[in-house]
Amino acid sequence: MTLALRYAVRSDVGLLREGNEDSAYAGPHLLAVADGMGGYEAGEVASAAVISTVAPLDRRVMPESELTDALSAAVATAKQTLRRIVESDPAVGSMGTTLTAMLWAGGAAAICHIGDSRAYLLRDGDLYQITRDHTFVQALIDQGRIRPEEAATHPQRSLLLRALDGRTDADPDLSMLEARVGDRYLICSDGLPVAVSDDLILQALADIAEPNDAVLKLIDLAIAGGAPDNVTCIVADVVDTDNPDAVPTRAPIVAGAAAAAAEVHDTRTRPFARPEIDDPGVTQFGMVPGAAAASGGSTSERHRATVPGRRHSRHAAGAPPVDEADEENGNGRPARAPRRRWPVMTLILVLFVLVVGGGIFALYQYARSQYYVGTSNGKVVIFRGLNDSVLGHSLSSVFDSSGIPVSGVPKSDQQSFGQTYSLDQARKYIANIRKDYQSCQAAYAAVRRWEAGKPKPVRKTLKIGGKLVTRKVTPHYRPEPAIPAGCPPMPSPGGAISH
Repeated sequence: MTLALRYAVRSDVGLLREGNEDSAYAGPHLLAVADGMGGYEAGEVASAAVISTVAPLDRRVMPESELTDALSAAVATAKQTLRRIVESDPAVGSMGTTLTAMLWAGGAAAICHIGDSRAYLLRDGDLYQITRDHTFVQALIDQGRIRPEEAATHPQRSLLLRALDGRTDADPDLSMLEARVGDRYLICSDGLPVAVSDDLILQALADIAEPNDAVLKLIDLAIAGGAPDNVTCIVADVVDTDNPDAVPTRAPIVAGAAAAAAEVHDTRTRPFARPEIDDPGVTQFGMVPGAAAASGGSTSERHRATVPGRRHSRHAAGAPPVDEADEENGNGRPARAPRRRWPVMTLILVLFVLVVGGGIFALYQYARSQYYVGTSNGKVVIFRGLNDSVLGHSLSSVFDSSGIPVSGVPKSDQQSFGQTYSLDQARKYIANIRKDYQSCQAAYAAVRRWEAGKPKPVRKTLKIGGKLVTRKVTPHYRPEPAIPAGCPPMPSPGGAISH
């Protein structure tokens, strides 16, 4: 039995975005989705550049043992590519992209994931999310700070903790999985789960047999759900090549910004290198004639995914470009130099800074309204902020110190350290800790007084069994005071545990 993939791809600009910053590639051995960020002429550059870097992995079959190393090396190259683009053009310095990719060999696949794009597995009627979002809200869910159903409405739901951006050196998650005949995989940008519930995704994947029909349904569901972001989906079925009814897909397909960039031949960024394809039925960049619906095209204006602001005419190789207005007049004059977009770019950068600044300010204000009890320098203190960090920076600081040493606090009172409270709740928590601490200290003092007043044994002559016997006897004294349950062991005057 030989396993192969039967796949389809679709990318849609959505209802609110002006351009498509998603890029996707699907081939016999590689499935990949990248969701760019950074705004006009930035996000699409990043996503297309990363897809261009990983696409050559589809050209050869490699042993299973090399899959993760191959993906890791491709991501390292993509980081260098993004770094060069950022260094050469400050206007795109805020760009970045997610990447979720699956590289196949035989019956196994390696998964490479960074950001909040997702990979799902439909197996035996159940849907599994096989990647973990690298987002602030996912970190809060993992820590039990919020419930999963609260993530969709959290004010910082779009804050990424990891991405490929050419500035930081964040690494992706790498893992392996075993494939089975009948498995169906979905790789998508976050535009799908933002607009469509997991139940509807499961229903579409389970009910629709053909991958091409499934991606169309998923895009339609996203549009019906408001589609506030670009939406890109790859649906791939694992089939047995010995089954004549399950014909695998052979032609690679590029969709979204990578396909648009390839179409207009952007010489400044050159985001996509042409894969070497010998199949005469496949056009450049793997676009099969008549396959627009599967690769990101659409019969409606709403669904068309293009790079905004770029209008090009096709000419013979080596001929100078012709301005479209002149071309219509038939004068054939060389094209005028395109107008500089700096005012537009400046406006967009200002808006981007305002949005990011607003998000940071909202996070700052939210953090300042939160408090939790923890420890600092061996003392119990109240922290102001969130018990978390972003990119290595703590989101909290010491607000007030109780002066209570942690060593004297019962373990039962330490179990709620780190939980978020209002300031009044945090102070009530400190008051309870202080009460228990003082109770333990009072018990320790009573034991020490009891030990200090305990009479020393005296020698007495007793008549036992008709004989006189001299023994040490301790005079009668009151019972030893009890230490409350839960108190730490009583320290000795020198600091050592004595009780």
